[in-house]
Amino acid sequence: MFDFIRSHQRLMQLVLLILIFPSFALVGISGYTNYVSGDEDLVQVGDATITLQDFEAAQRNQTQQLQARMGAAFDPSVLETPAVRENLLESLIDRGVIINTAQREHFSVSDTVLRRAISAIPELQVDGRFSAERYNEVLASMGISSRDFEQSKRSELALQRVLGPIAFTADVPASVEQYLSRALTTQRTVRLQVFDAANYQADIQVSDADIQSWYEKNQEQLRVPEYVQADYLLLNEAAAMAAVSEPTEEQLREYYEQNKRRYVLPPRVQLSHILIQAGADASADDKEAARKKAQEIAAQVAQSPEQFANIAQESSEDIGSANQGGQLGWVTRGTLPANLEEAVFALEKGAVSGVVEGPDGFHVFLANDVQTERGETFEQAKAKVEAEVRRQLGAEQFADMASRLRDLAYDNPQSLEPAAQALGLDIKRAGGIAADRLLPAGQVKGDAASASDDASLLEDPRVRRALFSNALMAEKQNSGVIEISPDTMVVVRVNEVVPSHVQPLEDVEDVIRQALVRERAAQAAQAAGEEALQAYKAQADKTAVPEGFGSEQTISRSNPQDVNPEVLLAAFDVSKDALPAYTGIAGDSGYVVVRVESAKPGEPNQNLTAALQRELDMLWAQAEERAVLRELRQTVGVEMLPEAQNVVQEGLEAEDA
Repeated sequence: MFDFIRSHQRLMQLVLLILIFPSFALVGISGYTNYVSGDEDLVQVGDATITLQDFEAAQRNQTQQLQARMGAAFDPSVLETPAVRENLLESLIDRGVIINTAQREHFSVSDTVLRRAISAIPELQVDGRFSAERYNEVLASMGISSRDFEQSKRSELALQRVLGPIAFTADVPASVEQYLSRALTTQRTVRLQVFDAANYQADIQVSDADIQSWYEKNQEQLRVPEYVQADYLLLNEAAAMAAVSEPTEEQLREYYEQNKRRYVLPPRVQLSHILIQAGADASADDKEAARKKAQEIAAQVAQSPEQFANIAQESSEDIGSANQGGQLGWVTRGTLPANLEEAVFALEKGAVSGVVEGPDGFHVFLANDVQTERGETFEQAKAKVEAEVRRQLGAEQFADMASRLRDLAYDNPQSLEPAAQALGLDIKRAGGIAADRLLPAGQVKGDAASASDDASLLEDPRVRRALFSNALMAEKQNSGVIEISPDTMVVVRVNEVVPSHVQPLEDVEDVIRQALVRERAAQAAQAAGEEALQAYKAQADKTAVPEGFGSEQTISRSNPQDVNPEVLLAAFDVSKDALPAYTGIAGDSGYVVVRVESAKPGEPNQNLTAALQRELDMLWAQAEERAVLRELRQTVGVEMLPEAQNVVQEGLEAEDA
């Protein structure tokens, strides 16, 4: 909803991932008193300098943080552009200006503020409260003393006082918020007539001369970047399973018996009991008295089994089950002493046992329900067992093959053949792998990686980085084993390097023809749409809806329905003073005539206004912070030294190289 607002924010903000020290993500843990000059100065900030060593340290931290965040998708080359390097240097300058200001104004924080800030760090809390033990554990794990941490935290809090108040005081006037809220909710009722370029393509004629002319004028658009043809070995679950031998009948039966509980449910009894206690320390007389009482109860429930629950509530000395009518729930073998289990599993459904002596006294049991062993026999479960055994053997085979692949690829750096033969893997080949992407098949000679079943694997940044490393590009060596996922590994080797080139006309003739057809069809659609637009505007009766328009749609900037942004803007550019009115908008896919039938002013929306206020206040705070930083740069004095431009441009030179 607020994309047009968010687009004014910074294009890229550095990801700050350090556990406790987000403010030190670029320059490490050091108080502003340690901001000193080095030998290779890049920028003079007041009396201090930013050195090449500072910049390189910030680069390392930036790379480590993004790599930790993005994992396999991280491509270091994205950080080597001049724009990114310049942004990094600018962030160091801003920090230097803040440090200078904090020093000059003697900003500091009290012990109370420091303690409050540290105790509020979630990573140092247990159950929502600060834990001194957790505090010491975290610092010890990071190799930082409490003194160094507290000094650094105190310094960072002091630095925050330079710009911190701006965010708390930034407040966009209510009139601005109300104006934007109304603009976002203002509505237009429109009908659309689409002149689709695809409908005009059949009438478009393109000559060979047209194609030749376009080719000569637009060759750079047809330039194919440098790419490689790669050989590779793929080890995955399927390859490992293919190498697994058929399990024997004996192995399958052994696995079935070892894992029988997965296929067969054991017999069980839903049980109730009455207990008359007589433990091991009971006297002979007490035990005999307990036995007689149990026998009397057994005789009573044998005559009236339906009264078992009531009798258990009155007479059972197992307090836990007595309140539940003696119910114990389902019981399987192995949960009761042997003699009790023998008696219980001899009962049929609804049957009452005699008196059975147990370690804690005398029991009378009732079998509420009985279920015999049920499930799959070996023959019934055989296919499932075989699949599981093969999967287990496949996992073992994969681990073994992975280990051997590492050794073979390393021991034979100039060829994949020894590893392929030893492991029974096929050497695959794919082309069109550029440094930054996989090229479409039309730009590649031979089999294109983009059309391969392994396209997602070959597009992995780790694979492309390996292929374009010096060892593989210049010396045609094998890469190491690249682990794409726990069950997918690949070893790659550059077979051929194809330099950047412009494709010959005969290879791109069809592509050019299709491009010219699309371009001219769009022009034809636009001409037809503009002609219709002029006719509609010239109509005397504007209330009648011309043939060809769709149904009414009510749109707003905050709820555009399915209307694309260009059409939306065109609809709102129409004056609401003389409606209905017409306008038109051209695009690559044709032309759209917009009939604006009515306009409705925006209405206040509490949720929208609240969200808008937060967005605007944040943007306003950022703008004010940048303005203050610009003024502070003037006050402190910032001078870019010649070496700074060289450092920024190194990214461009690295790309060219």
